[in-house]
Amino acid sequence: MAARLRRVAACLTATLSATLLMFVLGVGIGPVPALGRALAPGGGVWPSAAGARLPHSQALRIPGLTGTAEVSFTSSGMASVQASNDHDLFLAQGYVTARNRLTQMDLERRLGEGRLAQLQGSSAVASDTFELRLGLERTARAEWAATAPGSPAGQALTAYAQGVNDRLAELHSTHEWPAIYGLTGVHPARWTPVDSMVVQEVLTQQLDFTTAPLDYSILQKSLGAADTARWFPVQPANAQQPYDPGPYHYLGTDPLAAANANAAAVPATSSAAPTTAAATTSTTTADAAAAAVSILSGTASLPDDLRHIHPDSNAWAVNGSALRGGVSLLAGDPHLQLSLPSYWYEVSLRSPGFDVTGASLPGMPAILLGHNAHISWSLTDVQNQSTLFYKERTSSSHPDEYFWRGAWRPLQKVHYTIPVRGASSVPLTVNLTVHGPIMTEKGQTTSVDWMGDIPSADLSALLSVNTASDWGGFTKALREWRAPTQNFVYADDQGHIGIIAPGYYPLVRSGKPWLPLSGTGESDISGTIPFAAVPKTYDPPGHVVATANQRPVGANYPYYIGTSQGFDPGYRADEIYGSLDGTTQDGSSGSAALQSSVTDSLARSIVPRLLSALDGTSLDARSRSVRTMLAGWNGSMDASSPAASVWWTFWGTYLSTVFQPWWDEAKVPVSLDPWNLDLGHAPGPLVEDLEQWTLHDPTNAAFASPGSTTPNAPAAMRAAFTKTVDSLTKQLGNDPADWTWGRLHQRKIPSLTGAAALGYGPFPAGGDPWTPNAADDGMVSDFGPSWRMTVTWTGPGQSTAKAIYPGGQSEDPASPWYQNLIPLWWDGRYLPLRTAAEQSRDGTSSGDVRWTLRPER
Repeated sequence: MAARLRRVAACLTATLSATLLMFVLGVGIGPVPALGRALAPGGGVWPSAAGARLPHSQALRIPGLTGTAEVSFTSSGMASVQASNDHDLFLAQGYVTARNRLTQMDLERRLGEGRLAQLQGSSAVASDTFELRLGLERTARAEWAATAPGSPAGQALTAYAQGVNDRLAELHSTHEWPAIYGLTGVHPARWTPVDSMVVQEVLTQQLDFTTAPLDYSILQKSLGAADTARWFPVQPANAQQPYDPGPYHYLGTDPLAAANANAAAVPATSSAAPTTAAATTSTTTADAAAAAVSILSGTASLPDDLRHIHPDSNAWAVNGSALRGGVSLLAGDPHLQLSLPSYWYEVSLRSPGFDVTGASLPGMPAILLGHNAHISWSLTDVQNQSTLFYKERTSSSHPDEYFWRGAWRPLQKVHYTIPVRGASSVPLTVNLTVHGPIMTEKGQTTSVDWMGDIPSADLSALLSVNTASDWGGFTKALREWRAPTQNFVYADDQGHIGIIAPGYYPLVRSGKPWLPLSGTGESDISGTIPFAAVPKTYDPPGHVVATANQRPVGANYPYYIGTSQGFDPGYRADEIYGSLDGTTQDGSSGSAALQSSVTDSLARSIVPRLLSALDGTSLDARSRSVRTMLAGWNGSMDASSPAASVWWTFWGTYLSTVFQPWWDEAKVPVSLDPWNLDLGHAPGPLVEDLEQWTLHDPTNAAFASPGSTTPNAPAAMRAAFTKTVDSLTKQLGNDPADWTWGRLHQRKIPSLTGAAALGYGPFPAGGDPWTPNAADDGMVSDFGPSWRMTVTWTGPGQSTAKAIYPGGQSEDPASPWYQNLIPLWWDGRYLPLRTAAEQSRDGTSSGDVRWTLRPER
C-alpha cells in the first residue's frame, strides 16, 4: 500500500509540476523570490517551458566542433556521447549537460565563488562571505594556472567550457532561459575552466572540510581535557574492521607538492622581532572558544552539506570463491545530501581516447564513478583530518601583521565586492597568513589550513583513471589525486579487486592537530603520508574488500589520520563484511540486496544485553509485550517494524541517560554546533563508547551521574527502556503493534530551490544512519544513497552493469525526466548502465532519441 501511495503521489507530482512551478514562481518559496512582472507572457518564465519538452531526434550546429558527434537518450533520459576525437567528446559532454543541468551548474559555481547573493539577494551574503574567506575560487585559479593548456586536463576543461557556452549562446538567442533567470533578470556568465574547477572544489569542501578542532576546543573548555580525551578519543573505543589491517611500515613523509593557494607568501624582509612580552602573549581558553563560536556561526550560514558531517557511503568488491557467475564484482553507493536535481548526471562517453560510462559531476568533464572496458571503480570518503586551525599571534602594536617563526610578517589582503540583488554591494577584505585565510579575529585570531586549498591535478588523475586498464595503471593515475582523500574501490575483468586511499594526509611538527594549533611556526605541517604508505589492499585472501567510512587502518598504523570524531562508528562496515565474509555472492542481485539492506548491526549486538538487563524485573503488560517484540526482532529497520521504533528510541534515550547529566553539569553549549555536540544527534565517538562499555565495561564511571559512586549499565538500560515505552505510548498510542518505524521515520528529496512543492516526499521509510541503506539527518532524512551501481565482470572486456539514482536527468520540474528514477531507486530497482557502444546498438531497436551535432558552417 505504501509503495502504491508513493507511485500515485509521484504521478500527481509529474502531472501538476508545471502548475506548481508557476505557483512557486508566482508567490516565492525558499530562496526563489516572487516572479512578479516576469510572469507576463512573451518573456520571463514563459519561454523556460521549453525545458519541459523531451528532446526529439534532430541535427544541431554547434560552434567549436571539429567533426560530427552523436548524442542519444534512452526513454529514461540516460545520455550517450560519441565523437571522433577527445576535444569534440568533451565539448559535446559540456553542451549536453548544460542542456539538462545549467541552473544547477550555475548555482554550484556561484556557491563556490561567493556570488549567490547576486542571484538570491541579501540572504546569501553570509554564505558568500564564508566561501570568499575560505577561498575556493582562489584555489581554482591557481589550479588552472598550473594546468598546461595542451595537457589532457587543459584540453578537456577548455572543450567542456566551449560546450557549455554554446548552450548559453543558444539561450541568448532563443530567450528560453530556465525560470530562475527569467525571474531575477540575472543571467549566467560565460563558463570557464576555472568554473569547472570551482565545482570540483565545492564537492571537495562537502567531503573534506570539517570543524573538528573547533568542536574539540569547545568540548575541552566544557568537559575538561581528561573527559574529552576519554569520550572523544583518537582511536575508536569499539572494535573496527579496517580494510587495510597491516602490517604497516613507516616510510617517512613526503612534502606537499604545492603551497596552500590561500596562504600569504613569506616576505623576503619582515619587521623586527618583538619584545619578549609581546612574543610570549598567551591565548586563553575563553579566547579560543570565542574564535570557535565565531567560525561555527559562519558555517551555520552554509547549506547543510558544505561542511562534512555525515560519514555515509558504501563500496565493496569481491572475487574468487566469494563470487558466483563472474570473476569479480564491484558495488558502490556514495551517500550524500539528496536533492532534485541530483548530484549526478549519468552519461557514457566514447572517442578514440575514451570508452567509459557512469556518473559525472555536472560542471566537470569525464566520469567520476563508473567503468570502462576493463576496470570499474567507486568511492567513499576517507575522512582523514584535512582541516587544521591555527591560533595566529597578533598585536595592537603590530597592526596588519602576525608573528611567525621569530618575526612579524605582513598580512596579505584580498579585497572583494559582493554584489547583492536588490541591495547595495558588500565590501569584504580577506586576510591571509602563511597558514591560510583568517576565518575570524574574534577572541583569538584564527586561520585555516585546509588541504582543499592546495592546488592539485585531480582532473588529470581522473582522466587517467577513465582510461586505465589494470591495477597498475589505476594506482599510477591516483598518485596525482590530492583532495578530497577518498577510498577508491576497484574491480577488473581479470578478476582483481582492491582499495587505495590517495590524497593529502597532513602531518604536523608538534602539537595536537585535533585542537587549534599554535601559529608561530612550531606546529606547521611537516609533510604528508607518502603514496606508498597510504591505506590500501589488493586481492586479499578473503576475496572481499569493503569500505563504509570506517577507519581504514588499525591502531598501530604509524601515521595520524584523524580522531574517532571523523570516522563512521563502523556498523555499516560490520553488516557488509558480515554479509560477504564466508559466503558466495550471486553477482549484482546479491549486492543490490545488500545496498538496500536496513539491518542495524549495533541493534543486533545491544538488544540481547537490554533483554538480559530486563530479566527478573517487574514489567507492566505493555512493557512485557514490547520486550517480547524485541526478543523476536531481527534488527531490521523496516518501515513496518514496531521493534525498530523501540530500538531507535531506546538507543537515543540510553545515550541521553548516560551522558546528559555530564553535559548538563559541564554546560556544554550544544547550540554552537548541534551536529557534533548535541546528544540528540548521537555523536559517533559517544556511540562507540557506549557500545564498548555496554558489552565489555558495564561499570564504567560514565554510567554514574556526576557525584554518584554506583555506575551500572543494566540500571541505565532499564531506566532508558521505561522512558522509551512511556515516550512511544504518548507519541504513537497504547498498542505497541502500531508503533511502526515509518510513523516516526521518513525520507524526502528536497529541491535545490528550497521549494517543498518541487521536492519529493516525505514518505515513510526504513533505515537509520547505521544501516547499509543509510538514512541520516534526523527523523525526516534527506541524506542517503545518491547513486547505486553494481558491475559484474565475467571475463576480458565482458561486464554487466546496473545503476540508479534518486532523481532524473533533467532539472526542470515540468519535465518527465525530473524525478522519474526515484520510484526505481526507492524500491531498490536498477537500470542498465550501458556503454556508448551498447546504447548505440540497443537504442536502434528501442527508438532512442538521437542528436547529430555538426560543426557550425
